[in-house]
Formats: sequence, C-alpha cells, structure tokens
Amino acid sequence: MKTALILGGTQFVGKRVVQLLVEQGVDVTIATRGKAADDFGQTVHRLTLDRTDGKSVAAALTGKKYDVVFDHTCYSPVEVREVVEALGEGIGKYVFISSVAVYDEGDHLTEDDFDPRQFDIHYKSREEYAGFSGYQEAKRASEAVLYQQAPCSVVTVRFPFIIGADDYTERFAFHVRAVLENQPVGSVNPGARFGFIDSKDAAEFLVAVAKSEFFGPINAGSDGSYSIRELLDKIAGITGHSYSISDEATTNRSPYDLGGSLAQTTAFAAEKGFRFSDVHELVEQQIRELATAESSN
Repeated sequence: MKTALILGGTQFVGKRVVQLLVEQGVDVTIATRGKAADDFGQTVHRLTLDRTDGKSVAAALTGKKYDVVFDHTCYSPVEVREVVEALGEGIGKYVFISSVAVYDEGDHLTEDDFDPRQFDIHYKSREEYAGFSGYQEAKRASEAVLYQQAPCSVVTVRFPFIIGADDYTERFAFHVRAVLENQPVGSVNPGARFGFIDSKDAAEFLVAVAKSEFFGPINAGSDGSYSIRELLDKIAGITGHSYSISDEATTNRSPYDLGGSLAQTTAFAAEKGFRFSDVHELVEQQIRELATAESSN
C-alpha cells in the first residue's frame, strides 16, 4: 500500500488510522467537509467534500487513484455508490467500516449471519435512516453496494462498540458517570449482550487488513461480551459505588440498550492471525481511567 484515501480521518479511529499510515510512509489523503481542524500538518493531502452532496464527491474524487480507500463516514448506500462511481477503476481495495448492527439479534454471531451479496438495496439519503433500525439498514445496504457493484476487492469490517480514551461518543463514560452519581440506568433488557473493541486495536486492525490479501466481511473485536447488568456490576466493583437499573427506558436510557443481544464471535479473525485486547482487561482499564477523570473534575 503506497497511497490511501481516508474518508473522514480527523477523529477517533479514523485519526488513529491516519497516524499509523503516515508513520508507515503511506501517501495519505484525507477527505472531509473541511470543518474540523486536524494536526497532521504537511504529512497528509486534503480534499473537501460532503457525503450528502454527490456533486461535491464527484468533483473531489473523479479521476483519482488510491491503493486503498478507508470509509469511516458512510451512512447511506447512496454515499458509498457515489464514491465508487467517482473513483471507478481507481480503487485498489475498499475497506468499509461497518458494524455488528448488520446482524439480526443474537449471540456468537458469525460473518455468515448476514450476506450482503443477497441483500436487496433500496437507495435513501442518510436522513431517511432514523434510529437504530435505520442505521442497521443503511450499513446493510452500503455493504451490499460494495459487494454487488464495486470494481475492486472489498473488506467490510463489522465492529462492536468501540471504546478508548478518545471516544467522543462518551457511551461508555455514560455508565461510569451514572454509577458514580447514583443515577439509575434505563434498560428494557439489561441482560442483552454486546461486545467491545479498543480504538487502538480497531485502527491497527484496519491497517493490517488493508495490507493483507484478505477480502470479504470480517468481525473484529475483543473476544467475549457483556450485558448492561454485568458492565454496571464491574463499574460498581471497581469504584465501590452501587447502581440501579430502571426498566423505564425513557429514564436515563443506556446508549448500549438496543433491546436485544448483538454479540459477535471473532473466531474467524483469530484464524486469520488477527489478535485483540482481552475484553475484561480492556473494560477494567476504561472504568479506572474514566473514574479517575471524573473524580478530578
């Protein structure tokens, strides 16, 4: 990989991917709306585009070529189709940041539990994909566009919840604060299971899979899963505070409360030689770092 386009790249996992690629001597271009500052200086090239405006995508990308495209900012099949159409044969490999949300509810979900090659695509704008069900359909349809239409090899990386010190979503921090502040956590199903991956692991995996010969769907994340109840148990045990759960989801509802389990297995990635942090060590580290940060505020 000599050249890479990062759609996104100014925060969280995308930023880490850019940093890794620059350190490895890759010629990196980041494509954003140009509204968020970055600290990459002259180590990257920059393109300005708006994923919700097809004309701006075409103007920015038509005629360009990249060994790998990393897509962190797609929330509609229309958006991924526009990138594919603009770059055409100029894409060597497309690495799409997808989600465990492409699956129906379940535990120990494998890559075979959703086949994007058989998915019927309906094109809608990102504004039309409301809530979790909308997000699910958008990711499914976007994967489908790539496997059914892209003229290049494709990897769709299905991540669980991403956590780390640079997590701007603060979904994990929500639970730590709730316990420390003795606030009830709303959940309709506190026993439903979900997984985690560290943001550093996520970035390293994306770069590694881009450089590999692998293509196709792949689950990435720490082995094992948690429920909301187990997560709160862990937070309470480490901080020495108690917690409570409310079955009224409208009251301080957990951002991890999806109603049912969405927990995948990463056995396939392990077979391919990829490794991730131990889930319990990862969770405990996050709790301690966030609890310390909260106590100092």
